[in-house]
Amino acid sequence: MKAARIHRHGGPGVITIEDIARPVPGPGEVLVEVAATSFNPTETALRSGVLNEITPVSLPQTLGWDVAGTIVELGEGVRTHAIGNRVVGWIDGAAAEFAVAEATMVVKAPRTLPLADAAALPLAGLTAWQALETAGLRAGERILVNGAGGAIGGFAVQLAKRQGAYVIATASPRSRDAVKRQGADEIVDYTVAPLPAADVVLNLVGRPDPMLGKLGSRIVTAAAPVEGGTHIVARNDPAQLAALVSLVDSGALTVDVSERRSLDELGEVHRRSEAGDIRGKVIVVPG
Repeated sequence: MKAARIHRHGGPGVITIEDIARPVPGPGEVLVEVAATSFNPTETALRSGVLNEITPVSLPQTLGWDVAGTIVELGEGVRTHAIGNRVVGWIDGAAAEFAVAEATMVVKAPRTLPLADAAALPLAGLTAWQALETAGLRAGERILVNGAGGAIGGFAVQLAKRQGAYVIATASPRSRDAVKRQGADEIVDYTVAPLPAADVVLNLVGRPDPMLGKLGSRIVTAAAPVEGGTHIVARNDPAQLAALVSLVDSGALTVDVSERRSLDELGEVHRRSEAGDIRGKVIVVPG
């Protein structure tokens, strides 16, 4: 099978597309035929070696955390899934034609989306959910989502609106229309206007305005640290992911896929991300 792998850390050029043996699910695992993975900017940190300071990885490593696909084989003892189930989850090694996952870590995929598009949901959706949870956002409060044009930001805007908050979103002109569709009450072009104060500030950008820490009483960051803020690292929570899937199927949450690329293009996606040339969520299909 084809897989996007790294044998050493470095720039986007270390990503190679290789033919490797199809994995076999062990006890409690399932084998998923991958419809798509999706690109997360933090994967550039894994590829470059920066994440080794936090979570060392063994090389060679197959890339890809988000997965959407169809179960084609069950490991011993798996009773919660069946062959043919369409699933979505946050796993390791999803940038391949097939991937093994713990059965407990994948949930039924949304029925209302193309299966490949569902790969945009797990990591970004869970990060948005848990950031708002950490902030303790309440109905009627003002929240400033700094970096609303990204994938996490798009989910955060929608979830905050659903909780009854007044949402102020920072977005560049190229992201403005998407952020407006997602329900932002107010959109600030951070390149030309000062950022307003809010009850909650959610930072999702790597180089935030130095004044960001003075704009809210409760500050949560899922990207670069902010003075006085609480930094979160998303956790893999299948129950929350299942809740997000239900919101998608009910029409309460939309999934914005900005681009669809092939596995062969993953290195170029990494390069463009590091150059600031990616908006929203890019899904990557094995074919």
